[in-house]
Amino acid sequence: MLIRVRYANDTYDMLKAWRLQEYLDDDRVVAFLRSDGWAVVGRDPLRRSMGRGYPGPERRRMENSLHRAA
Repeated sequence: MLIRVRYANDTYDMLKAWRLQEYLDDDRVVAFLRSDGWAVVGRDPLRRSMGRGYPGPERRRMENSLHRAA
């Protein structure tokens, strides 16, 4: 899934969903489009960084969600 994002220089881009957190952690994105409208970093509530708040495996990444035959 692709997510529309806005950078600090007012340019827009589309990111793969699993990359959004990386861009948020690096302060590369200032806003992104949710189903209910634009979420602005620093104004709207955002989920915690996966690297800092969740010790388990990343299951949203494409390479981790592929079905593997036994």
